[in-house]
Amino acid sequence: MALKKEHRIGRHATLLVLADDESEQQALINGLEWKWCSGKVGSMEAQKVVAAIETAAKQHGIIQNDVYREAHALYHTIMEALHGITRGQMQLGSILRTVGLRFAIVRGNPYESEAEGEWLAVALYGTIGAPVKGLEHETLGLGINHI
Repeated sequence: MALKKEHRIGRHATLLVLADDESEQQALINGLEWKWCSGKVGSMEAQKVVAAIETAAKQHGIIQNDVYREAHALYHTIMEALHGITRGQMQLGSILRTVGLRFAIVRGNPYESEAEGEWLAVALYGTIGAPVKGLEHETLGLGINHI
C-alpha cells in the first residue's frame, strides 16, 4: 500500500526536532494519532545518547518496557540516526568528539493500510565536534524502522 503523503513519519520527526518550542511541536503533530516525545542529550559517549532516547521512549509510552521487539526496533532506529550525525564513524569520546543533541521520537503508521503496522522515527539535531566550546558544527540524523 502507498505511503500517505501527510503521514511521512520521518518528515514529522525531523520537523519536531527542529521546532523551537512545545507549542510549535504540538501544532505539527495535531490531528495525527501518533505517539511522540522529544528531549535533549549531550555526551562524549554514544551509549549515553542511546540510553537517554530509550529512557524517554519508555517514560512517554512510545515503546512498551516488556516487549523486546519494540525496544529492538527503537535501538536500530537510534543507530541509524546516530550513523547520520556521526557521518558513519560511530565513535565519539574515543576520538575526541562530543555531541549536544535534541531528539524527537515518533511512532505511528505512515501507510494507507492498517496492515502495514506501526513504525518508529528518531530525528537528532544539534552539534558535534571537539570537546571545546565553539569548535563544533551542526548535525542532523534520521532513523526509521518498522516495529
